[in-house]
Amino acid sequence: MTESIQDDPQPGAQPFFKTRGVVITPQDLTLGNWPERAKRAGLTTIALHPFPKRLIEFVESNDGQEFLDTCRELGLRVEYELHAMAELLPRHLFDKDPSLFRMTDEGERSPDANVCVHSAAALETVAANAARVGNLLRPTTGRYYFWGDDGKPWCRCPKCRELSDSDQALLLENAVVEALEAFDERAQLAHLAYVNTLAPPATVKPGPRVFLEFAPIRRRFDKPLDAPGVDENEKLLDLLDANLAVFPAETAQALEYWLDCSLFSQWTEPHVKLPWSQQVLEADLGVYGSRGIRHITTFAVYLDEHYLKTYGEPPIDSYGQALAAYQPG
Repeated sequence: MTESIQDDPQPGAQPFFKTRGVVITPQDLTLGNWPERAKRAGLTTIALHPFPKRLIEFVESNDGQEFLDTCRELGLRVEYELHAMAELLPRHLFDKDPSLFRMTDEGERSPDANVCVHSAAALETVAANAARVGNLLRPTTGRYYFWGDDGKPWCRCPKCRELSDSDQALLLENAVVEALEAFDERAQLAHLAYVNTLAPPATVKPGPRVFLEFAPIRRRFDKPLDAPGVDENEKLLDLLDANLAVFPAETAQALEYWLDCSLFSQWTEPHVKLPWSQQVLEADLGVYGSRGIRHITTFAVYLDEHYLKTYGEPPIDSYGQALAAYQPG
Protein backbone atom coordinates (compact mmCIF):
# COMPACT_ATOMS: atom_id res chain seq x y z
CA MET A 1 0.00 0.00 0.00
CA THR A 2 1.09 3.63 -0.41
CA GLU A 3 2.96 4.98 2.60
CA SER A 4 1.18 8.00 4.07
CA ILE A 5 4.06 9.18 6.25
CA GLN A 6 5.51 12.42 4.97
CA ASP A 7 9.15 12.78 3.97
CA ASP A 8 11.53 13.04 6.90
CA PRO A 9 11.61 16.65 8.05
CA GLN A 10 15.33 16.46 8.90
CA PRO A 11 17.00 18.27 5.97
CA GLY A 12 19.38 16.04 4.06
CA ALA A 13 18.98 13.17 6.50
CA GLN A 14 17.99 9.65 5.55
CA PRO A 15 17.49 7.78 8.83
CA PHE A 16 16.29 4.21 8.62
CA PHE A 17 13.35 4.77 10.99
CA LYS A 18 10.63 6.80 9.29
CA THR A 19 8.78 7.42 12.54
CA ARG A 20 10.87 8.42 15.55
CA GLY A 21 8.30 9.40 18.08
CA VAL A 22 7.03 9.92 21.59
CA VAL A 23 3.56 9.50 23.09
CA ILE A 24 2.71 12.06 25.78
CA THR A 25 -0.31 13.64 27.46
CA PRO A 26 -1.18 17.35 27.43
CA GLN A 27 -0.13 17.48 31.10
CA ASP A 28 3.41 16.49 30.09
CA LEU A 29 3.74 19.73 28.14
CA THR A 30 4.56 21.39 31.49
CA LEU A 31 8.08 20.08 30.83
CA GLY A 32 8.37 23.17 28.65
CA ASN A 33 9.21 23.33 24.95
CA TRP A 34 8.32 19.69 24.26
CA PRO A 35 8.13 20.27 20.49
CA GLU A 36 11.48 22.08 20.47
CA ARG A 37 13.03 19.30 22.56
CA ALA A 38 11.64 16.68 20.19
CA LYS A 39 12.98 18.54 17.16
CA ARG A 40 16.41 18.97 18.75
CA ALA A 41 16.52 15.24 19.46
CA GLY A 42 15.83 14.39 15.83
CA LEU A 43 12.33 13.07 16.46
CA THR A 44 9.68 13.23 13.76
CA THR A 45 6.43 12.70 15.64
CA ILE A 46 4.60 13.62 18.83
CA ALA A 47 1.45 11.64 19.60
CA LEU A 48 -1.05 12.83 22.20
CA HIS A 49 -2.73 10.44 24.63
CA PRO A 50 -5.01 9.09 26.19
CA PHE A 51 -8.78 9.79 25.65
CA PRO A 52 -10.66 11.37 22.72
CA LYS A 53 -12.87 13.82 24.63
CA ARG A 54 -9.98 15.09 26.72
CA LEU A 55 -7.77 15.61 23.66
CA ILE A 56 -10.52 17.30 21.66
CA GLU A 57 -10.91 19.78 24.50
CA PHE A 58 -7.14 20.32 24.52
CA VAL A 59 -6.65 20.86 20.78
CA GLU A 60 -9.57 23.30 20.72
CA SER A 61 -8.03 25.32 23.57
CA ASN A 62 -5.53 28.15 23.14
CA ASP A 63 -2.76 25.96 24.55
CA GLY A 64 -3.66 23.18 22.15
CA GLN A 65 -3.67 25.48 19.15
CA GLU A 66 -0.31 26.86 20.18
CA PHE A 67 1.09 23.33 20.47
CA LEU A 68 -0.21 22.37 17.02
CA ASP A 69 1.09 25.60 15.48
CA THR A 70 4.54 25.03 16.99
CA CYS A 71 4.68 21.46 15.70
CA ARG A 72 3.66 22.67 12.26
CA GLU A 73 6.34 25.35 12.25
CA LEU A 74 9.00 22.85 13.33
CA GLY A 75 7.93 20.23 10.79
CA LEU A 76 6.87 17.77 13.49
CA ARG A 77 4.06 15.33 12.77
CA VAL A 78 1.18 15.00 15.23
CA GLU A 79 -0.79 11.83 15.93
CA TYR A 80 -3.33 10.72 18.55
CA GLU A 81 -2.99 7.34 20.30
CA LEU A 82 -6.31 6.76 22.00
CA HIS A 83 -7.98 4.57 24.58
CA ALA A 84 -11.17 5.09 22.65
CA MET A 85 -13.69 2.28 22.99
CA ALA A 86 -15.73 3.68 25.88
CA GLU A 87 -16.37 6.80 23.80
CA LEU A 88 -16.83 5.05 20.45
CA LEU A 89 -19.53 2.82 21.96
CA PRO A 90 -20.92 4.93 24.83
CA ARG A 91 -21.81 2.79 27.83
CA HIS A 92 -25.19 4.46 28.30
CA LEU A 93 -26.38 2.62 25.18
CA PHE A 94 -26.40 -0.61 27.20
CA ASP A 95 -29.78 0.19 28.75
CA LYS A 96 -31.29 0.62 25.28
CA ASP A 97 -29.62 -2.32 23.52
CA PRO A 98 -27.44 -4.78 25.49
CA SER A 99 -26.71 -6.76 22.31
CA LEU A 100 -24.24 -4.05 21.26
CA PHE A 101 -21.95 -5.08 24.08
CA ARG A 102 -19.82 -8.09 24.83
CA MET A 103 -21.04 -11.28 26.45
CA THR A 104 -19.09 -12.55 29.45
CA ASP A 105 -17.88 -16.11 29.97
CA GLU A 106 -20.96 -16.56 32.16
CA GLY A 107 -23.27 -15.76 29.23
CA GLU A 108 -24.40 -12.30 30.32
CA ARG A 109 -24.14 -9.07 28.34
CA SER A 110 -21.96 -6.46 30.00
CA PRO A 111 -20.99 -2.84 29.27
CA ASP A 112 -17.71 -3.27 31.13
CA ALA A 113 -15.48 -3.44 28.06
CA ASN A 114 -15.30 -3.52 24.27
CA VAL A 115 -18.16 -4.59 21.97
CA CYS A 116 -19.90 -7.52 20.35
CA VAL A 117 -18.30 -7.55 16.92
CA HIS A 118 -21.15 -9.62 15.50
CA SER A 119 -23.57 -6.79 16.19
CA ALA A 120 -23.96 -4.81 12.97
CA ALA A 121 -25.34 -1.90 14.97
CA ALA A 122 -22.29 -1.92 17.26
CA LEU A 123 -19.90 -1.86 14.30
CA GLU A 124 -21.84 0.99 12.68
CA THR A 125 -21.89 2.99 15.91
CA VAL A 126 -18.18 2.55 16.57
CA ALA A 127 -17.24 3.37 12.97
CA ALA A 128 -19.43 6.49 12.88
CA ASN A 129 -18.02 7.78 16.16
CA ALA A 130 -14.47 7.00 15.04
CA ALA A 131 -15.06 9.10 11.93
CA ARG A 132 -16.42 11.94 14.07
CA VAL A 133 -13.41 11.83 16.41
CA GLY A 134 -11.00 11.39 13.53
CA ASN A 135 -12.31 14.54 11.88
CA LEU A 136 -11.59 16.46 15.09
CA LEU A 137 -8.29 14.74 15.89
CA ARG A 138 -6.86 14.28 12.43
CA PRO A 139 -3.24 13.07 12.43
CA THR A 140 -0.88 14.79 10.04
CA THR A 141 0.40 11.35 8.97
CA GLY A 142 -2.88 9.63 8.10
CA ARG A 143 -2.16 7.02 10.81
CA TYR A 144 -4.99 6.60 13.33
CA TYR A 145 -5.05 4.78 16.68
CA PHE A 146 -8.40 3.74 18.18
CA TRP A 147 -7.61 1.07 20.76
CA GLY A 148 -9.91 -1.38 22.51
CA ASP A 149 -10.35 -1.14 26.27
CA ASP A 150 -7.02 -1.45 28.05
CA GLY A 151 -6.21 -5.16 28.28
CA LYS A 152 -9.89 -6.03 28.76
CA PRO A 153 -11.60 -9.13 27.29
CA TRP A 154 -13.72 -9.15 24.15
CA CYS A 155 -17.02 -10.91 23.45
CA ARG A 156 -17.91 -14.52 24.32
CA CYS A 157 -21.31 -14.71 22.66
CA PRO A 158 -22.00 -17.86 20.56
CA LYS A 159 -20.87 -16.10 17.35
CA CYS A 160 -17.85 -14.27 18.80
CA ARG A 161 -16.43 -16.98 21.02
CA GLU A 162 -14.92 -18.80 18.05
CA LEU A 163 -12.75 -15.75 17.41
CA SER A 164 -9.76 -14.78 19.55
CA ASP A 165 -9.58 -11.32 21.08
CA SER A 166 -7.07 -10.41 18.36
CA ASP A 167 -9.45 -11.57 15.62
CA GLN A 168 -12.32 -9.63 17.15
CA ALA A 169 -10.22 -6.47 17.41
CA LEU A 170 -9.15 -6.82 13.78
CA LEU A 171 -12.69 -7.43 12.56
CA LEU A 172 -13.70 -4.14 14.18
CA GLU A 173 -10.61 -2.34 12.85
CA ASN A 174 -11.37 -3.43 9.30
CA ALA A 175 -14.81 -1.81 9.63
CA VAL A 176 -13.50 1.37 11.27
CA VAL A 177 -10.77 2.05 8.72
CA GLU A 178 -13.38 2.10 5.95
CA ALA A 179 -15.18 4.91 7.78
CA LEU A 180 -11.89 6.81 8.16
CA GLU A 181 -11.00 6.36 4.51
CA ALA A 182 -14.29 8.01 3.54
CA PHE A 183 -12.97 11.41 4.70
CA ASP A 184 -9.19 10.84 4.69
CA GLU A 185 -7.82 9.15 1.60
CA ARG A 186 -4.52 8.46 3.40
CA ALA A 187 -6.17 6.80 6.41
CA GLN A 188 -4.51 3.81 8.03
CA LEU A 189 -5.52 2.27 11.35
CA ALA A 190 -3.44 0.51 14.00
CA HIS A 191 -4.06 -3.04 15.17
CA LEU A 192 -2.73 -2.93 18.72
CA ALA A 193 -0.91 -6.13 19.71
CA TYR A 194 -0.97 -5.73 23.48
CA VAL A 195 -1.66 -7.97 26.49
CA ASN A 196 -4.67 -10.07 25.38
CA THR A 197 -4.28 -9.20 21.67
CA LEU A 198 -0.58 -10.07 21.44
CA ALA A 199 -1.25 -13.34 19.65
CA PRO A 200 -1.68 -12.72 15.93
CA PRO A 201 -5.14 -12.91 14.36
CA ALA A 202 -5.76 -16.41 13.05
CA THR A 203 -9.10 -16.15 11.26
CA VAL A 204 -9.65 -12.52 10.26
CA LYS A 205 -7.32 -11.03 7.66
CA PRO A 206 -6.18 -7.41 7.94
CA GLY A 207 -7.35 -5.00 5.30
CA PRO A 208 -4.59 -3.23 3.35
CA ARG A 209 -4.93 -0.10 5.49
CA VAL A 210 -4.55 -1.80 8.87
CA PHE A 211 -1.03 -1.83 10.29
CA LEU A 212 0.52 -3.59 13.27
CA GLU A 213 1.32 -1.71 16.45
CA PHE A 214 3.32 -3.94 18.80
CA ALA A 215 3.30 -2.88 22.47
CA PRO A 216 5.31 -5.24 24.73
CA ILE A 217 4.32 -3.74 28.09
CA ARG A 218 5.10 -6.93 30.05
CA ARG A 219 8.68 -7.26 28.86
CA ARG A 220 11.84 -7.07 30.97
CA PHE A 221 13.19 -3.55 30.55
CA ASP A 222 16.61 -4.21 32.01
CA LYS A 223 17.40 -6.65 29.20
CA PRO A 224 17.13 -6.33 25.40
CA LEU A 225 14.21 -8.06 23.73
CA ASP A 226 16.54 -10.64 22.21
CA ALA A 227 18.59 -11.29 25.37
CA PRO A 228 19.08 -15.07 25.66
CA GLY A 229 17.45 -16.82 28.59
CA VAL A 230 14.95 -14.03 29.38
CA ASP A 231 11.66 -15.91 29.11
CA GLU A 232 9.37 -12.86 29.11
CA ASN A 233 11.24 -11.24 26.25
CA GLU A 234 11.71 -14.43 24.26
CA LYS A 235 7.97 -15.07 24.30
CA LEU A 236 7.22 -11.53 23.19
CA LEU A 237 9.76 -11.73 20.39
CA ASP A 238 8.12 -14.92 19.16
CA LEU A 239 4.75 -13.12 19.20
CA LEU A 240 6.23 -10.18 17.28
CA ASP A 241 7.50 -12.54 14.58
CA ALA A 242 4.14 -14.31 14.45
CA ASN A 243 2.38 -10.97 13.94
CA LEU A 244 4.83 -9.98 11.22
CA ALA A 245 3.75 -13.10 9.35
CA VAL A 246 0.26 -11.52 9.19
CA PHE A 247 0.99 -7.78 8.94
CA PRO A 248 3.56 -6.11 6.66
CA ALA A 249 6.75 -5.06 8.42
CA GLU A 250 7.13 -1.86 6.41
CA THR A 251 4.02 -0.27 7.96
CA ALA A 252 4.39 -1.88 11.41
CA GLN A 253 5.14 0.23 14.47
CA ALA A 254 6.80 -0.63 17.75
CA LEU A 255 5.16 1.16 20.68
CA GLU A 256 7.72 0.92 23.46
CA TYR A 257 8.15 2.11 27.04
CA TRP A 258 11.81 3.16 27.24
CA LEU A 259 10.84 6.71 28.30
CA ASP A 260 7.59 5.84 30.06
CA CYS A 261 8.04 7.28 33.52
CA SER A 262 4.34 6.58 34.19
CA LEU A 263 4.86 2.84 33.79
CA PHE A 264 7.93 2.75 36.02
CA SER A 265 6.04 4.89 38.56
CA GLN A 266 3.11 2.43 38.36
CA TRP A 267 0.91 5.35 37.20
CA THR A 268 1.02 7.00 40.62
CA GLU A 269 2.70 9.98 42.20
CA PRO A 270 5.44 10.67 43.08
CA HIS A 271 7.33 10.04 39.85
CA VAL A 272 10.36 7.78 39.97
CA LYS A 273 13.50 8.36 37.97
CA LEU A 274 13.61 6.53 34.66
CA PRO A 275 15.74 3.37 34.75
CA TRP A 276 17.35 4.45 31.49
CA SER A 277 19.61 2.06 29.58
CA GLN A 278 21.18 3.25 26.34
CA GLN A 279 22.50 -0.28 25.79
CA VAL A 280 19.02 -1.82 25.97
CA LEU A 281 17.60 0.85 23.66
CA GLU A 282 20.25 0.36 21.00
CA ALA A 283 19.94 -3.43 21.15
CA ASP A 284 16.15 -3.18 20.84
CA LEU A 285 16.46 -0.91 17.83
CA GLY A 286 18.51 -3.65 16.22
CA VAL A 287 15.77 -6.16 16.99
CA TYR A 288 13.12 -4.04 15.35
CA GLY A 289 15.24 -2.74 12.50
CA SER A 290 16.48 -6.20 11.52
CA ARG A 291 12.84 -7.21 11.04
CA GLY A 292 12.15 -4.33 8.68
CA ILE A 293 10.12 -2.28 11.19
CA ARG A 294 10.61 1.39 10.34
CA HIS A 295 8.21 3.11 12.73
CA ILE A 296 9.33 3.43 16.35
CA THR A 297 7.77 5.34 19.21
CA THR A 298 7.74 5.22 22.98
CA PHE A 299 5.49 6.42 25.74
CA ALA A 300 7.11 9.37 27.50
CA VAL A 301 4.36 10.09 30.00
CA TYR A 302 5.28 11.89 33.27
CA LEU A 303 8.28 13.55 31.62
CA ASP A 304 6.94 16.87 32.80
CA GLU A 305 7.87 19.89 34.89
CA HIS A 306 7.93 17.82 38.08
CA TYR A 307 10.33 15.29 36.53
CA LEU A 308 12.66 18.07 35.34
CA LYS A 309 12.78 19.74 38.75
CA THR A 310 13.29 16.45 40.59
CA TYR A 311 15.68 14.50 38.36
CA GLY A 312 16.99 16.93 35.76
CA GLU A 313 16.84 16.56 32.00
CA PRO A 314 15.14 13.36 30.82
CA PRO A 315 17.07 11.36 28.19
CA ILE A 316 15.05 12.60 25.21
CA ASP A 317 18.17 13.59 23.25
CA SER A 318 19.82 10.21 23.85
CA TYR A 319 16.70 8.41 22.65
CA GLY A 320 16.23 10.52 19.53
CA GLN A 321 19.88 10.48 18.54
CA ALA A 322 20.00 6.68 18.78
CA LEU A 323 16.97 6.35 16.50
CA ALA A 324 18.35 8.84 13.99
CA ALA A 325 21.76 7.16 13.93
CA TYR A 326 20.55 3.58 13.54
CA GLN A 327 21.29 1.79 10.28
CA PRO A 328 20.73 -1.93 9.71
CA GLY A 329 23.91 -3.98 9.74
